[in-house]
Amino acid sequence: MDGVNEAPASANGSEVTAGTPGDRALLLVVERDPHVKRLEQYFLTQAGFRVEFADDGRQGLERARIVRPRLVVTEIILPGLDGLRVCRELKADPATRGIAVLVFSILAAEGRALDAGADAFLKKPLDDARMVETVTRLIQTR
Repeated sequence: MDGVNEAPASANGSEVTAGTPGDRALLLVVERDPHVKRLEQYFLTQAGFRVEFADDGRQGLERARIVRPRLVVTEIILPGLDGLRVCRELKADPATRGIAVLVFSILAAEGRALDAGADAFLKKPLDDARMVETVTRLIQTR
């Protein structure tokens, strides 16, 4: 992502360390908030992941079908298709159902996210250590 020059402070004061260079799993983050995007990009790339972004649900679904990321992180509130619909469509398609989906939202909607097929749910605000731990766990169990 352009314009990311400074390392943001850890949301919980913990130090983020780089992951193993060999495991550069591709993640697709579907997020509309530029501030959240910068934070996610910083912490996830520091953990050793490659990160792509989509700004809305339709673009996220299209990118997921093209690039086949190991994991999709999506907000629920998105222009176009909402994140729950993105999750349902990814899980309904045999070509993408194996992609892990993490719903990361301001909404208290864990039950709805899991009903839509999400593999995990995290509530905002960003807890960098918990995000990296959850993403790592989801990728390792696939």
